[in-house]
Amino acid sequence: MQNSYLPSVLKQVNYYKKIGYQTLEKLDDDHIFYKPDSDSNSIAIIVKHVAGNMLSRWTNFLTEDGEKNWRNRDDEFINDFTTKEEVISYWEKGWNCFISALNSLEPQDLEKIIHIRNEGHTITEAINRQLCHYPYHIGQIVFLGKLILKEKWISLSIPKNKSEEYNLHKFNQKKFKKHFTDDQ
Repeated sequence: MQNSYLPSVLKQVNYYKKIGYQTLEKLDDDHIFYKPDSDSNSIAIIVKHVAGNMLSRWTNFLTEDGEKNWRNRDDEFINDFTTKEEVISYWEKGWNCFISALNSLEPQDLEKIIHIRNEGHTITEAINRQLCHYPYHIGQIVFLGKLILKEKWISLSIPKNKSEEYNLHKFNQKKFKKHFTDDQ
């Protein structure tokens, strides 16, 4: 597992970054700030939270707690962006921090203990924690994008009623090993 885990994680991370980014690309400024109701988060706010989490968790992650004293998590749920470009810029800043941290790791680092809110995690556990957290929010972004664009939405995965066609293509190939994101 040590030799395949980090490359697999990086592919998975880049896949979810891409799905989120593809959603952001489809939307205009008004869409980015749309909230279904007063208690919901806009895509801009979700991006602010995800990127804020990434910056806190993965900046100096080997030597500092993942919940930085400069992070104001509650502020992440208050929009202060004014344009889609600002949202995308912050999105990129968070992802660059996370991906750079992952790229700095070697297989032997995976059992090292790091802390998030004083709770010890192996690096593998911390990565897995985020591999659940970030896609959860990216799903929210995609759902909101789909809700906003309605019939103009173009699927980012296997479109409805196309599973049989997709599977036929897959099963007509010889078996081989690859990561599912290699086609993306």
